[in-house]
Amino acid sequence: MKNKIAVAVVNWNTEDKSIACVDALMAQTTDHTIIAVDNGSEDGFVDRIKTEYPKVQLLANASNLGFAGGVNTAIRWAQKNDFEYIALINSDALPAPNWLEELMKGMKKFKDAGAVTGKFVLTNGLLDSTGDQYTIWGRAYPRGRDLKDEGQFDKAEYVFGASGGASLYKMEVFNSIGLFDEDFFAYYEDVDMSFRMQLAGWKVGYMPSATADHIGGASSGRVRGLVVYLTIKNLPWLFIKNVPTGLMWKVLPRFILGQFALLGSSLSKGYFVAVIKGSLVGAFYIPKKLYERIKIQRSKTVSTEYISSIMTHDLPPNAHTLRRARDGYRKLRGKEKNNG
Repeated sequence: MKNKIAVAVVNWNTEDKSIACVDALMAQTTDHTIIAVDNGSEDGFVDRIKTEYPKVQLLANASNLGFAGGVNTAIRWAQKNDFEYIALINSDALPAPNWLEELMKGMKKFKDAGAVTGKFVLTNGLLDSTGDQYTIWGRAYPRGRDLKDEGQFDKAEYVFGASGGASLYKMEVFNSIGLFDEDFFAYYEDVDMSFRMQLAGWKVGYMPSATADHIGGASSGRVRGLVVYLTIKNLPWLFIKNVPTGLMWKVLPRFILGQFALLGSSLSKGYFVAVIKGSLVGAFYIPKKLYERIKIQRSKTVSTEYISSIMTHDLPPNAHTLRRARDGYRKLRGKEKNNG
C-alpha cells in the first residue's frame, strides 16, 4: 500500500524559523509525513528534531547542498518509501492549517497537473507568489510579487510554474522526468522543474485557497552577492535546457539583451566578484546543459505553440530599466517610420 503525502522542509542555519515551520506542518488538517532535511547546519536544528519531534523523519546532509539538493534528498527518501505526493515548503514559511488540504483539493480539480501551487504571502502583507511565469525575454518571475492582495489572484487556474517554496508535486513527475537540477543550487530550480514538466505534458494548477506566509531570504539574504551569483549562473541554464528550438528566434535576442543589462546593473552595484564567478561557473557548465537539452527536447510531448501560449509575452513587471529602453526604442522607431 502506498503512503500518500510527504512534506519536506530544508534547514540551513535557520533553526528557529525551521522549527516554527515544522510546528505549522504539525498543525495541518491533512495526514502527512514530515521530512526535515538539514544541509550541514551548525545550529541546533538536528538535535531539536531528534529530541522534540520523534514523529518527524530527519535526513541530515554533511554539507550545504542548496535548496535543490536538500529537497532532492527528501524526494529520494519519499520515492524509496512509496509516497504518492510530496509537498515542498520553505523553512521560513508558515503554511495555514488547511494549506496541504487545499493543495490536495487542487490535485483533484486539476487532474492533468503534476504540481499545484498556492498563494504565498509576504509578512508585510504583500503577495510573494501566485505561481511562476516565464517570459519571451528568457526571464522568470513570481506572479503578483509585491502587489497588494485585492482578490485579483483569487481564481483557481492553470499557471506556468509552481513555486518550490510552497507547492505539492506528484511523485510520478519525479519518477518520469527526474529530480531538481542540483547544479542550480538555489533560485530558478523550481522554474526549471516546471518548464520540464510542461514540456513533458504535465500542467501546473494554482489554488488561491492554499495560503502560506513567507519571510523570504532567510538563508540567501545573509550572504552578500549570493543571489546575484545564482541569478547570473542559473538563468542561461534555464534558457538553454528548456526553450524549444521553434521559439529561439523570438527569445534568444531578448535574452542576450536582458543578460547584458543584468550584468551591467550588478556591476554598477558593486557585485564584481559575484558577476565574474557567476559568469565563469555558468559558462563552464554550458556543455552539460546543452547535453541535457537534447534529452529534454527529444522527450517533449507538447507543441511549441502550446509552450508559447503559456509564456508571458512581455517583460517581467520589475524589469524597469529594460522596459524604459524597449519603450524608448519603440518610440524612436515610430518616429522614424512617420518620417518615411
